[in-house]
Amino acid sequence: MKRSYKKIIVFDIVLIIILALNSFILNILGNYYYMDIFLLILLIMFKFLFGFEKDRHRYTKDIFTNILIILLISFIIYYIFGIFIGFYRPTNYLTTFGIRTFIIPYILMIIMREYLRCQMLNKTENSRMLTIVTFIIFVLLELSPKIASTNLNGSYGKFLFVALTILPILSNNIVCTYIAKRVGYKVNIFWLLVVNLYAVFLPIAPNDGMYIQSLIQFLFPYVLMYNTYSFFKKRENNVPISYVKKRIYIEIPILAIIVFGLAYFVSGFFRYYAIAVATGSMYPQIKVGDVVIVDQHKDYKTLNVGDVIAYKYNNVVVVHRLVDIVIVDKDYYFYTKGDNNEDKDNYIIYPETIIGNVKAKIPYIGIPTVWLNKVFK
Repeated sequence: MKRSYKKIIVFDIVLIIILALNSFILNILGNYYYMDIFLLILLIMFKFLFGFEKDRHRYTKDIFTNILIILLISFIIYYIFGIFIGFYRPTNYLTTFGIRTFIIPYILMIIMREYLRCQMLNKTENSRMLTIVTFIIFVLLELSPKIASTNLNGSYGKFLFVALTILPILSNNIVCTYIAKRVGYKVNIFWLLVVNLYAVFLPIAPNDGMYIQSLIQFLFPYVLMYNTYSFFKKRENNVPISYVKKRIYIEIPILAIIVFGLAYFVSGFFRYYAIAVATGSMYPQIKVGDVVIVDQHKDYKTLNVGDVIAYKYNNVVVVHRLVDIVIVDKDYYFYTKGDNNEDKDNYIIYPETIIGNVKAKIPYIGIPTVWLNKVFK
């Protein structure tokens, strides 16, 4: 092993230990100013120990232009979706206090973090192990300011933290690592600042809620990664840059619509709603990990015995078969049973608790969601 590699490994291990202690015990770096000071110290130490390399990446300008176009197209589509779900006025950070305590420290944090990421990746060269270790370090760096302000009490709090915070952070860092290896730090600084600060500078933003935002934050970075990968793949095949740029206007609107549409679809904003099945009560027709597509119609009078319906019972979504309908003085009462259960459910389903009836299923794609729910029960 090269001596320089040994020094980098020691530096990485010490940094991981410090960040792990901070994230799970100390919680000192929850303040953006403290994080800025910490990153500045790391940059000085890294410069002293290893030195900085000049940015010699080719095609940075082309990728930067591509991502600018992607962001413009995506924001147009995102705000078109907002027409259907409504808008809200974000918290006004454009005050002396907001600029001083949030905007400036956050911008400095992104700049220093991405510059440090690029320099550390430059030193890894082609070592897969060092690249993975660097990825872990920057996951912990991004996690540190958020874990201090997160409620981790109870299994549900932990589940929300994984789904709404950790998964988007993992996604961001996978893409940032890939782009930094390809074109350096400047592109990452640009797209991270735009994606995370757009609501600060725009008067309104789509009122989509934290669940949809986290899903978009998880999915959207891969659009940028796909574009970067596609660009270099075409360049390796000697495809003219002019042709590559023209492809953006075709591919990106389609990808953006898929990302935003999927996020709103699985969150129940459209008529059809995707639900991951967590139990085997409907086996063999519906298995654990299957995703069912539910038609969220409101006309419960059209339901028939034998339909598979989704409804809420004790704040849990249940997917069972309708086995009886009782009408008393024009009031409807519904009874259900799981296909794999011996007896029908021992409770009444009222019309207002019914989400809709199941129209289709997609096998197994809900397994990750089911697994996360079981882990944090």
